[in-house]
Amino acid sequence: MPRTLRPGQRSELYVVDVATGDRRLVHSSTTLLFEAPNWSPTGDLVVNGDGRLWRLQDAELHEIDLGGVPPINNDHVLSPDGTTVYVSADDGHLYAVPLEGGSPRRVSNDRGPGFHHYLHGVSPDGRTLAYIGLEYVDGRRITNVWTIPSAGGTDVQLTDDEHADDGSEYGPDGKWIYFNSERAGHAQLFRIAVSTGEVEQLTVDERVNWFPHPAPDGSAIAYVSFPPGTEGHPADVEDVRVRLLTADGEIREIATLFGGQGTMNVPSWSPDSTSFAFVAYPL
Repeated sequence: MPRTLRPGQRSELYVVDVATGDRRLVHSSTTLLFEAPNWSPTGDLVVNGDGRLWRLQDAELHEIDLGGVPPINNDHVLSPDGTTVYVSADDGHLYAVPLEGGSPRRVSNDRGPGFHHYLHGVSPDGRTLAYIGLEYVDGRRITNVWTIPSAGGTDVQLTDDEHADDGSEYGPDGKWIYFNSERAGHAQLFRIAVSTGEVEQLTVDERVNWFPHPAPDGSAIAYVSFPPGTEGHPADVEDVRVRLLTADGEIREIATLFGGQGTMNVPSWSPDSTSFAFVAYPL
């Protein structure tokens, strides 16, 4: 079931100017719990809510016609040219839909009823999707980093272990996929080389770090940081921080908020790398 707002809660969509750190509230709702902003090449913000997809235009949310795709979750990305949106549906599959509305196309393969695809990234050339494959093996919840051609085709598994992995997203050169993993004990940020499988750790601290989003120009990585001891990436958590990891290794605090799940699950940078978007859920 889609998430809903608690009594007295609202969804707030912010845009951050990276140079100044200034935040601008661009939309707020007390009726729709919306999540996970994408940024289109034309400057429109796209979010999900109530199992559907919405585009922010003229300060209002307008529903995008998904052409009969099952209800979606908060894992969706836009193609680099902005013509196609790829969504993760509650039936466990990935679909491609024209952003202007139209007939959907299933991208993912049938890997069994217990396998779910959670989409997080698309390669800079638009040819490959990066997703998290979730399956249950002997009662254990297993998540790994996978890729699949955006036109459909053979899946490639990049990680093969029982560490909790999530948030797989391509870097701007297409050579690395960035993700968070508990392979260091609790969730930290990593990247894996697409060609060799080499893994590098990017953050080392006591906080629980999720969903790395590389800027299109490679200047920084935006991510969500939970308090120490947090398990998973729950909703409605106090002291959730939106941070920037700069190319020289500096960590910048951008915002502290009430939120978590849905705040910034998917690529949310502006095309020119000057801004990014996130959602807060204040009570």
